[in-house]
Amino acid sequence: MKTIILGIESSCDDTSAAIINNRKILANVTANQAVHRNFGGVVPELASRAHQQSIIPVVDQALHIAKIQKKDISATAFTAGPGLLGSLLVGSSFSKAFALALNIPLVEVDHMHAHILVHFIETEGKKQFPEFPFLCLTVSGGHTQIVLVKSHYDFEVIGQTIDDAAGEAFDKAAKIMGLPYPGGPLIDKYAKKGNPKRFSFPHPKIPGLDYSFRGLKTSILYFLRDNLKKEPTYIKNNKHDLCASIQHAIVEILMKKLRKASAKTKIKQIAIAGGVSANSNLRKALYEEQKKLGWQVFIPPFEYCTDNAAMIAIAGYYKYLKKDFVSQDITPYTRYR
Repeated sequence: MKTIILGIESSCDDTSAAIINNRKILANVTANQAVHRNFGGVVPELASRAHQQSIIPVVDQALHIAKIQKKDISATAFTAGPGLLGSLLVGSSFSKAFALALNIPLVEVDHMHAHILVHFIETEGKKQFPEFPFLCLTVSGGHTQIVLVKSHYDFEVIGQTIDDAAGEAFDKAAKIMGLPYPGGPLIDKYAKKGNPKRFSFPHPKIPGLDYSFRGLKTSILYFLRDNLKKEPTYIKNNKHDLCASIQHAIVEILMKKLRKASAKTKIKQIAIAGGVSANSNLRKALYEEQKKLGWQVFIPPFEYCTDNAAMIAIAGYYKYLKKDFVSQDITPYTRYR
């Protein structure tokens, strides 16, 4: 039996639509918003306006690529939160209207849960999927969490950042260095030619499995400020080593708590998700731990790391199987529930 879900993602600055048939993605279309590069970060008002312009063309293209007609769709799933309220309203309003017009169920999806469930998308050649329970490190510009995943529907956050997210630390460090937005991928790029142990940055001493990145950002700011006073071209002359050292510090902070979580729960099924899961150094560190500690590591394909509607569609698929639908009076939420 075919279950075809239209997934809509609009939590931040990417407008995305995907079509899934059971667990196989038929189309995954994303419209990016280049306008934010001029401001060094996402401007919420501009983001919501761009979503309004892109939502219909993106859905139309997804239907065309998937060779699916609207009448074939079983349900519409959309990102309910967390995210930017204006952006979420565009996606939720479209999804409500679409579901109402076709008289099909409406499914709300939590953005962070969707990042995790992307591991259950069937792709060509993929033979292994995480077994429950498993741990998932979800790392993005807005969130950093260690999640104990007990089923497709049961998630428990056992560790999270108490202030800033790892992705934000990457982007803020890049901004301090004068790199264009988004800076995280550029740090990863330049780090490949640098020495990760040339510069040392402090690790926060936070109890339990929680994270903190605010102190690290401050230490990077003061370190660069002090050295720029002595040498105005300091960043330019040491760019690769700085990027490598900053990236090494962030990844080590992430991995230390993940190792601790694995030891505490005795779970060796380890996954990562979110935008920062595309970072090459984080992926390398996970594979190294797989050899040392006997972990079974699950890393999503690059196209499913950053915000995309495929993850909303797979999450919507599992909720559809459970008949977990919502009414037209559902409202988006900005913070993680």
